[in-house]
Amino acid sequence: MNNKGFNWFFPIAIVGLLFLVFGNGLMSNSAPATLNEEGFFNLMNKGTVEKVVVYTDTKEADVFLSKVAQSATADKTKPSLFPGMTAAPAPDYSLKFADLKYFQEKFEALKKENPQIKTQMNLDEKGSAMQSILLQALMWFAIMFALYFIFFRKMGGPGGPGGQIFSIGKSRAKLFDEKEKIQITFKDVAGLEGAKEEVQEVVDFLKNSEKYTKLGGKIPKGVLLVGPPGTGKTLLAKAVAGEAKVPFFSLSGSDFVEMFVGVGASRVRDLFAQAKAKSPAIIFIDEIDAIGRARGGKNFTGGNDERENTLNQLLTEMDGFGTDTNVIVMGATNRADILDKALMRAGRFDRSIYVDLPELHERREIFDVHLSKIKLDPNIDREFLAKQTPGFSGADIANVCNEAALIAARNDHETVTKQDFLDAVDRIIGGLEKKNKAIKPSEKRRVAYHEAGHATISWLVEHAAPLLKVTIVPRGRSLGAAWYLPEERQLTTTEQMYDELCATLGGRAAEQTIFGNISTGALSDLERVTKQAQAMVTIYGLNEKLGNISYYDSSGQGEYSFGKPYSENTAKMIDEEISKIIETQYQRALEILASNKDKLDALAAKLLEKEVIFREDLEEIFGKRAWDPELTEHPVSNTQTQEAPPPETIQAPESNTQI
Repeated sequence: MNNKGFNWFFPIAIVGLLFLVFGNGLMSNSAPATLNEEGFFNLMNKGTVEKVVVYTDTKEADVFLSKVAQSATADKTKPSLFPGMTAAPAPDYSLKFADLKYFQEKFEALKKENPQIKTQMNLDEKGSAMQSILLQALMWFAIMFALYFIFFRKMGGPGGPGGQIFSIGKSRAKLFDEKEKIQITFKDVAGLEGAKEEVQEVVDFLKNSEKYTKLGGKIPKGVLLVGPPGTGKTLLAKAVAGEAKVPFFSLSGSDFVEMFVGVGASRVRDLFAQAKAKSPAIIFIDEIDAIGRARGGKNFTGGNDERENTLNQLLTEMDGFGTDTNVIVMGATNRADILDKALMRAGRFDRSIYVDLPELHERREIFDVHLSKIKLDPNIDREFLAKQTPGFSGADIANVCNEAALIAARNDHETVTKQDFLDAVDRIIGGLEKKNKAIKPSEKRRVAYHEAGHATISWLVEHAAPLLKVTIVPRGRSLGAAWYLPEERQLTTTEQMYDELCATLGGRAAEQTIFGNISTGALSDLERVTKQAQAMVTIYGLNEKLGNISYYDSSGQGEYSFGKPYSENTAKMIDEEISKIIETQYQRALEILASNKDKLDALAAKLLEKEVIFREDLEEIFGKRAWDPELTEHPVSNTQTQEAPPPETIQAPESNTQI
């Protein structure tokens, strides 16, 4: 791929190794001495012949002496280069006989006369000289091929243990050019309108650079794609490779990392040298945070940090002396907060494109892309599917479509139906349904009241997410779940967060109201409310006592610090305010449930009876919610729907712990 020519080192090394190992056999050109029949039988009678190999097709024989006789007659003037390392034992004498039958009879008669003779006779066929030469040539060819494969092809490839001595500093980037047809284009990237527009402009610059340069514009040095996992950063880069029609080098940030000092910087130099030779070109580094992490800080890796050396070389190549070439660097990461500031400055990564989770209309477009490959039921409403998947990334939506097709095939459906998609969403979020899990009636009743408490509070408070489905069917590691359809909003007020906390604590409050005690089933509820209350106090500045103060560190350097950015008195105040917020909302939930205990009982009874209830069941008991009439556009009737974030769950205790 680097087009460096053939490496002659390995063939020469193989030939030298053959001479070292098989030196005696290769260098020896002396033929064995010849014997007549009388001389052979004299040696045999003395007991010095160990074996004779008789070739029936040529009336010749090879005579092998015993080890004692060989040592006595060894030629001291010709010492062996490597004793005992010959390709095969050579005969000591060559014998020619007149008649095979007469030779065998005389051999047997001599052995009968002298029983101490241990000489063995083996019959064989020598074959033609050409056949022998071909066999030897084939053997040596096989040996050389095996050594070449082991030392050159196998060990010299990527990741080989020792063959990279002469190529370890070379770049491992995969090159996509006009010979490599990339099928993905911008048409295959649904949603991401803003990000796609920015990247398309870079591609257009490479194709029609005069359009921009005539006005004094310069080609951007780098484009950084930032966003949560699964939002399509790598897919966008693949579309750039398919659209740009220029050499596209693709590799991961971890490809620069090696145990040898200086290898990462060498690979960076080689990568940019190849890109400059083929400019205009694009370099795409996926997961660039592997080498782009901020330097210095509280790192304990020593003064000569290999990763920092690699980053320094990357900074120099992107914007240093002699970098006036049409090479654009694209990077992708979901940890932009930990990248080095020198890497993020203008002149290196000029553009930082945030690839966010898709909105409602973008999810619909993503569904259109993935559903085009599936045999669908004609009644599928793609708008409905997009509304049931808030918070899903593009990868999550692709997984939903694939899981729905698998469920439809499992149920022997001719097409993928709406129910298959809803089951797929349930399967991905809640886990596999446990149909064979046995639950005690008392535990099942507690689970029913727990989930009914969530449903009741979320229905009666204004800003809680509207409930869509409640179930007490075990799924995954949960015994029950309440699923909601959260409002897609960019800002959240204090009152909205209070209502969400109250609804999350409704499960435990229902247990306290009905049974007079609480269980370990509210583990996930308590975890969520604790984190949310902590964020209100320490991050968002929504607490009156602490005031407008945030201890959030957007730079990500706080993870290396052993100290806290506030005093012990402030830490005590933070703990008190977090506990106060949670306990206030818990008491509020108790009051709401106490005043609506009859409706809570009715809802729990219906849940015990049907195991799965929907929005319509709550409307029969509580009436319609006055503050969310927009949900009537897509009513949920006898279907299973749920939200994208983790559901409110009541979980099974094990050894007095929460799982």
